[in-house]
Amino acid sequence: MQTAFDPRVDFTVLDAASLLAIAMGGTAHHGPAAARSRTASAMSVIGTWRSPDGVVRLRLHTDGTFAGEVAGRRRPARGTYDVDGASVVLRDDSGLHTPVHVHDGELEMAGHRLRPAG
Repeated sequence: MQTAFDPRVDFTVLDAASLLAIAMGGTAHHGPAAARSRTASAMSVIGTWRSPDGVVRLRLHTDGTFAGEVAGRRRPARGTYDVDGASVVLRDDSGLHTPVHVHDGELEMAGHRLRPAG
């Protein structure tokens, strides 16, 4: 299903509350991410991203959580994220905060440019 927000979002995995929140432009209230707003700009970053060289992979979920992998690291990164305009802040379980900049349909973080993983 394609929407005005992002054709890469697979709505078959979303529950009724999430679908309603997307349709109404509001927030789905689930767990610790309930206070985070899910604006149209937030919807544009949801999905799987990876660097062209395959070193970094990042999955941003609709519920405000993320999972990331970096080649050569044993422990995958997991945590929550917030979107503020053209910026995303990842907060992993260890307490590390990583700023991510959204520019020209790509994410830039820690010297890596990530593109949608088609």
